[in-house]
Amino acid sequence: MADLNKEFKIFHDQIALTIGKKESLRKSRDAIRERIRKYFRYTHKVALPKFHGQGSYAMGTIVNPLDDEFDIDDGVYLQHLDEKDNSAWPTPETVHRWLINVTDRHTKEKPIDKQAFVRVRYAGQYHVDLPSYVELNNKYMLAEKGAKGWHNSDPLALTIWFKSQVKEKGEQLRRIVRYLKAWADFQSGRRGKMPSGLILTVLAAQNFHTDNRDDVSLADTAKAISFSVHPVFCVYNPVDPDEELTARLTNEQKLRFQEAISDLAYDGAKAVETHDRHETSKLWRKQLGDRFPVIEKCADEIEQKQRDAAKLASFCVAKNPPKPWGYF
Repeated sequence: MADLNKEFKIFHDQIALTIGKKESLRKSRDAIRERIRKYFRYTHKVALPKFHGQGSYAMGTIVNPLDDEFDIDDGVYLQHLDEKDNSAWPTPETVHRWLINVTDRHTKEKPIDKQAFVRVRYAGQYHVDLPSYVELNNKYMLAEKGAKGWHNSDPLALTIWFKSQVKEKGEQLRRIVRYLKAWADFQSGRRGKMPSGLILTVLAAQNFHTDNRDDVSLADTAKAISFSVHPVFCVYNPVDPDEELTARLTNEQKLRFQEAISDLAYDGAKAVETHDRHETSKLWRKQLGDRFPVIEKCADEIEQKQRDAAKLASFCVAKNPPKPWGYF
């Protein structure tokens, strides 16, 4: 059985954010936060919003995407609206307009007004998504444009849930989530769009198998996920059982993921049972892409020949031991 745990750690360093990128993200996030605070202080003259990071950045599972533009989610929690009565609340469209106004010209790119958030882009680098929330009768409501309007949503609770999963199951869970996200990113280019990082995170946490080796852990977790999404692929929010996270996926997208995760489980199981390190690396690169280290065949062949020669020499010595009285 070839052990590629070292190669997985190298791969992890490729897909995880560097300290420099993390610091750059933090500074950008803090600059936007301060800009929003000033807007509500001087323009609206109301209580200042609070902020809570959410998503992969807050969970510590963010990865470098193949297109090299990653995102962070930073929730804007408005404090000046009535927490007991929403009859006088502005529309979500109005709240989005506030954030568009305050972030306009913050970067060279125009902010983008999405359905559930406002996006601030740092062209070619990353973007910061700003969803807006207000607390109503001890529940958080998201400002979403269109038919849904203000509706219940609590991503902060989901972040707390995932961190508790890591505390219980170990830091390896975070690495497995990153591997799955990198896998989905690569497979999206080959097969078509994969499910969101949130769905992958929940599936990983609920089907996690730990091991001393990351390659074995990923293979076993992928196998468990594959079983869990067949024949029905349906994932619910672990902190809100009424919310089906897969509700927006089409039947085609669900089938695509079922096939893709089955392939990962099959190749993963084959990889951890294969003795040839070169062939094993080929299986993982097929699933994870070119960022996974390649193990050259020639090095393996030389190593194998040396092992075979040593075994042959030992065998010959055992069959023909040297005679202490010399040769005649």
